Amino acid sequence: MKNSRRAFIKKTSLAASGILMARAGFTASSYNRIIGSNDRVRVAVVGFSDRHKSTHMPCFMEHYKELNFDIVAVSDIWNRRREEGVAQWKAKMQHDIVGCRNNEELYDKKLADAVFISTADFQHARHAIQAVEGGCDAYVEKPFAETMEDNRAAFKAIKASNKIVQIGSQRRSGVNYQAANEFIRSKKFGDIVMVELTWNVNQPGRWRRPALVPLLKEEDTDWKRFLINRPYVPFDPRYYLEYRLFWPYSSGLPGQWMSHQIDTVHWFTGLQHPRSVVANGGIYMWKDGRKNWDTISATFDYGPANDPTSGFQVSFQSRMDNGDENPMEIYYSNGGELNLNTNKITPTGGLTQRFADAMDMKANLLPVLDLSTAEKVVASANTGGDSLTSAHIRNWMLCVRSREQPHAPVEAGYSHSIANIMTNAAVHTGAKATFDEQTQNVMADNKPFQY
Repeated sequence: MKNSRRAFIKKTSLAASGILMARAGFTASSYNRIIGSNDRVRVAVVGFSDRHKSTHMPCFMEHYKELNFDIVAVSDIWNRRREEGVAQWKAKMQHDIVGCRNNEELYDKKLADAVFISTADFQHARHAIQAVEGGCDAYVEKPFAETMEDNRAAFKAIKASNKIVQIGSQRRSGVNYQAANEFIRSKKFGDIVMVELTWNVNQPGRWRRPALVPLLKEEDTDWKRFLINRPYVPFDPRYYLEYRLFWPYSSGLPGQWMSHQIDTVHWFTGLQHPRSVVANGGIYMWKDGRKNWDTISATFDYGPANDPTSGFQVSFQSRMDNGDENPMEIYYSNGGELNLNTNKITPTGGLTQRFADAMDMKANLLPVLDLSTAEKVVASANTGGDSLTSAHIRNWMLCVRSREQPHAPVEAGYSHSIANIMTNAAVHTGAKATFDEQTQNVMADNKPFQY
């Protein structure tokens, strides 16, 4: 009876895992390679940030035992966060954690097989280069890059390696987004004619760290390492801790929020970047010394580069002075809409027979459909342990085992960064931003955009 019970438990466990693997797109052979591996994957943390504490940590804890992963080290240039990271991960993993003063020390010690990268926005691409050159797979938070120099360098380094890199565009691991992608690519939706993206909040403290800023002293960190390849400026704890408010350490609204939503446009359509971008906005509400806008409107032209007569527009609007943080993503065709807030496809706005008759045409109305057994996207970038990010981190962990490409490979990061940088160019120059395919440069006023 004991042997039968053990066999039953083993079979049902394998079956349940098989269902999860199938949903993640893995084959039976790759699944067998995972189950057959006894090697523990050693993971290090690069940047013990709020994002890592609130999201990566609880999501990792959901899967690490089953997939035989471990946290072994924390690299952070601020001694306070480094010590916090070591203490918190030691309590979670129940063994010693190595604290590293910087990434060079981490990679020189050959401590890890993979890393979480959740540092400041402008550091992601450069830290990804360090990771793959240091022999590690990486989960890299978005935005992937804030300049084309960093974007090109990181893309080249990752493609030259054999490392598994997952960009933190977690929508790609959502059941509803995967269903939307399949429906649009099946041609059943029809040609996209417009996409509306919005992300609004009313949070004066968003991206502020007023309690923490006085605690950061220059002697307790490494200011030059923080700046990496940005121009030298005197130490400023707000740049360090509230970097999302200050260019060129972050683009703010485009890098933080638009990069998530514009990624779905690239994914669903197969287009790699906009043809052009115009943008406007300002600091209308929060006069707290920030440099990045608290309100923005951007319009993107998408379509084949060799056919300017076809394509569609995407609008992105975001404000930080009124909103309930309920991001909107609606795709429109001549036959209706695909709404990723309601997770429904409907004939809303489609061509009815009444108006088709006037031009001797047929009506064009989509059916009413649900996007699979979909779950609503968790809006907050700092919401802990949400199921969407958990699925995305699990997908990365599975790919580290199988060596298959993850849901959001480096190409996804490269593409959303182009759109992000084009928006930055339009914001900072007031010109229409375009993209030069030959040089892989974002152009504004007929010259490459430089911060």
